[in-house]
Amino acid sequence: MKPNVLEILRDLNFTEYEAKAYVTLLESSPLSGYAVSLNSGVPRSKIYEVLSGMVNRGDIMVSQDNTPLYVPLPPHELIAQRKRKAEQIFNVAQETLEQYTASSQNRENIWNISGYEAIISRIQEGIKGAKHRILMEIWKEDAEVFRAALEQVAREGVEIFIVAYGDLNFEFATIYHHDMSEEITSEIGGRWIVLSVDDREVVAGILSLGDDSRAAWTMHPGLVMPITEVIIHDVYIMEIMYEFREELEAKFGPNLIHLRNKFAMGPNGKGYYVPLPEKKA
Repeated sequence: MKPNVLEILRDLNFTEYEAKAYVTLLESSPLSGYAVSLNSGVPRSKIYEVLSGMVNRGDIMVSQDNTPLYVPLPPHELIAQRKRKAEQIFNVAQETLEQYTASSQNRENIWNISGYEAIISRIQEGIKGAKHRILMEIWKEDAEVFRAALEQVAREGVEIFIVAYGDLNFEFATIYHHDMSEEITSEIGGRWIVLSVDDREVVAGILSLGDDSRAAWTMHPGLVMPITEVIIHDVYIMEIMYEFREELEAKFGPNLIHLRNKFAMGPNGKGYYVPLPEKKA
């Protein structure tokens, strides 16, 4: 055997034994496993393991006779196969590394998003990229625009949990209806939206001010974690209210209003996160 042929095959990810077996089959085939071992110098104790691996990889083919016979994949097909596999590996590597680079860059940034349409677009993209779970807080007035995207990822196996302010019916999601949507809207001066995707990115902001709507998007763990946990804790409260509403309202008032008032700020005990319009003289 010519040493350079074995070196070329090793460059194609053949082991030494595989290279010897393949060249032997190129020189004479079909051959039994015993004959391949005898002609190639590959030990009989190893030959069937070597040939089996090559069959599984598609480098050689085997008959279904009582005594299996082996033939090599023709060289031009072998090279074409290796090229296709290499291209696939390079394509996957390029896509993965580019995504990793983009993710690494984004993890340390907090991006400001201005305007209703821009916020909607960013949230739609976040939903489409979900793989495992979506957590969301949203008003019914803003929810319908996300129905199709949410339903699509739900069909793909993504779990969806929504704290809804107002009567929202998305049959593909687990919905927790908040009882104080009107009061909260009045207190904060607008409707917020919060999205957490796979515990890796969040979008949070005010969505009810048209072109003046503002939101932040980030993958920064220092914000993703607490914002995600805020949604989860709201879900905890909803679950607890379903089970113990009578006892809790006896202690803290209807819809726990005494707790809200206890921690409110601003005129008349209300906290306005969005500036109120100035009164005309």
